[in-house]
Amino acid sequence: MTASPRYLVRGASLYGETSADLLIADGVIAGVGSGLDASGATVVDADGLVALPGLVDVHTHLREPGREDAETVETGSKAAALGGYTAVHAMANSNPVADTAGVVEQVAHLGRRAGWADVRPVGAVTVGLKGERLAELGAMAESAAAVRMFSDDGMCVHDPVLMRRALEYVKALDGVVAQHAQEPRLTAGAQMNEGAVSSVLGLPGWPAVAEESIIARDVLLAQHVGSRLHVCHVSTAGSVEIIRWAKARGIDVTAEVTPHHLVLTDELVRTYDPVYKVNPPLRTHDDVEALRAALADGTIDVVGTDHAPHPSEHKECEWVQAAMGMTGLETALSVVQLAMVETGLMGWRDVARAMSEAPAKIGRDSDHGRPLAEGEPAHLVLVDPAARWTVDPAAQATKGRNSPFAGRELPGRVIATFYAGHPTVLDGALNAPHPAFAGAHAGER
Repeated sequence: MTASPRYLVRGASLYGETSADLLIADGVIAGVGSGLDASGATVVDADGLVALPGLVDVHTHLREPGREDAETVETGSKAAALGGYTAVHAMANSNPVADTAGVVEQVAHLGRRAGWADVRPVGAVTVGLKGERLAELGAMAESAAAVRMFSDDGMCVHDPVLMRRALEYVKALDGVVAQHAQEPRLTAGAQMNEGAVSSVLGLPGWPAVAEESIIARDVLLAQHVGSRLHVCHVSTAGSVEIIRWAKARGIDVTAEVTPHHLVLTDELVRTYDPVYKVNPPLRTHDDVEALRAALADGTIDVVGTDHAPHPSEHKECEWVQAAMGMTGLETALSVVQLAMVETGLMGWRDVARAMSEAPAKIGRDSDHGRPLAEGEPAHLVLVDPAARWTVDPAAQATKGRNSPFAGRELPGRVIATFYAGHPTVLDGALNAPHPAFAGAHAGER
C-alpha cells in the first residue's frame, strides 16, 4: 500500500464523549491525545464534531453487474463515503446473480478499483436466487472476494430443508446466512402492510406473520445446527419478540433494522407516492416504537440501510406498478440521529456499536469497526451533530432518486470520512478515492 499523507484531526469528540486529537499516518491511527505534533500533517479542525469508527453497512444494493442504469459500484460507494461508510456489503441480486466465485470477485474488483470504500460482496444462498439448490458457497468463500455473508435478499429461502443445508454449509465457512424473512404464499400480490390502512385503500396486505413465521422457523433451525443466522430488515414488533426470545435461549442470531423503518409508517401510503413502497413494507406506529426500543437495548444488533436505488421510471408510476425500495446510504446516520440520539434512546457510542462495530463482526470485516485508538486502522467518520440539512436526491452521489426523505430537513451531517487513512470526504463533499486502491486490480492490495 502506498504511504498516505499525515492528517491531524484536532479536537474531535470521540464517541461524543472525550475531546482529543487523532494523528493519522500510513493508514493507521498513529496517536490519540492532546497537543499532538502537527508537523508535516494536514490539520482538520474537528471542534464540535463527533468522531466515530467508519460505518459498516451489511445491506447495500449496488446493482452492478447488470443494472448499471440503477447504480454502479462506483456511484454506490461514493454515496457510501458521503454517508460516513468505509465498508459496505453488496447484496447478490445483480444480473447475473452473485452466485459464483467469478461474479463475487468481479464485484470486489470493481469496489477496489473505485477506491471509495471496502466493497464486500454478499454471495447468493441459492443459484439464481431461485430457492431450488444451493449456490457455490464454498467456492465464493475461498475466492479472492472471501465471502462470509450469504443471502438471497429480495427473495426468502423459504424451503426449510434448503435453509437447513445452507446453515450447515456456512457454519464450516465461518459464514452467516442473512435471511430475507418473507413467507411467499402469505405475501403473494402484497402491496403494503396488512392492517387498517390497507383495508381503507383496498391494497393487498403483507401481514406481519409472514415475516415472523420465517424468523421463528429459522432461529430454531440455527439452534438445531449450531450455525449463525442474521435477519435482514426486521419490521414488526412480533419479530422483535421472537428474536429477543431466541437470544435469551442462546441462539446465535443477529438482526438489523433499516433507518426508514425507525421513522416512517404505513400512514404515508395514503399518499399513493411510490417512494414509500418498500419490502418489507412500512408498518405501524407501534412497530416503529418496538423497533426503536429493540435497537436501543441490543435485541436488534445493527442498522442496515437496505439502500435500493431504482431508475426513475420504476418509481415514478402508479403504485401497483412501482418497484419496491428506497435509497439510504447518504441519509442513514442523520435518520438514526433523529430517531435514536435526539430522542435520548441512544448515545453516540451506541451508534458506533450499531453502525460500525456490530456490523463489522457480523460480516467478518476484521479491519473495520475497530476502536478509535492508537495502532488501529484509520477508518473513521466526523459528523457535525448540530448541522441541519434538507435532503435533495438530485444532489446525491447515488443514481437513485427514490429517497423517502426528499425535501425533509434532517439533523447531523457527515463532514469527513477517512478510509484507510485517506479522506474520501472533506468539508462535507467528496474529496478523492484512496490513491492506493483507485484504478488498481484485484489482488494488488
